[in-house]
Amino acid sequence: MMAVMIVAATQFAPVAGDIDANVRTIAGLVRAAGAEGARVVVFAELCLTGYEPSLIRDTPDLVLTEDDPRLEPVREACRAAGAAAVVNGPVRNGGSGAGITTLVIGPDGSLLTRYDKQHLYGVELEAFEPGAADGRFTLDGVRFALATCYDNRFPELAERAAADDCAVYLASSVLGADNDSFEKVYPVRARDFGLHVVLGNVLGPNEDGVGTGRAGAWGPDGGRIADAGPEESGFVLAEVR
Repeated sequence: MMAVMIVAATQFAPVAGDIDANVRTIAGLVRAAGAEGARVVVFAELCLTGYEPSLIRDTPDLVLTEDDPRLEPVREACRAAGAAAVVNGPVRNGGSGAGITTLVIGPDGSLLTRYDKQHLYGVELEAFEPGAADGRFTLDGVRFALATCYDNRFPELAERAAADDCAVYLASSVLGADNDSFEKVYPVRARDFGLHVVLGNVLGPNEDGVGTGRAGAWGPDGGRIADAGPEESGFVLAEVR
């Protein structure tokens, strides 16, 4: 029998450049979603700082490390909720630069994996370095793939995920109302490769425009199975397997 898991897709309006404030919001959402049975909680691209590539480029203190003490409230929330958090921010890489990096913090507060966005877009190229490897983790027998916003325009990421026995594709993104990904990317990836696709998105103004919410999930047939709507901060739950 295939394992069934509850995943939460979140949305909120990050405070530009305020890691502590955003960490408090993230930790609160992890605790709330965990209380409703979520085992994995997925957040938007650059949720830790806000989507502000130019600000990050010009503010070295906004770049985190994998074991950054500023993330301790998220680790504590994961332990309290028994849930993994999929959070994204500017994180130092092995050299002198930083990636747009997803850190997966496990239910015990440890780092399960990191994934650096492979396909950078626009001003991101001035502030970040691209990653070179796909992101994977397994929890409770369910195998997950990681992708970040513009990555999702490249179907080979989802194709490799399916070939690597992933069942769930986690998309941390920043999407505005005029973005066609809700119709032409996420459901297509789900249907073409038989994956659950889970989207974390933002609300509010950012360097790319205004986040439109609608975080949620699509089933392997491409149909929407969860939608957080365009206005309210919070999360929706989806069953994946």
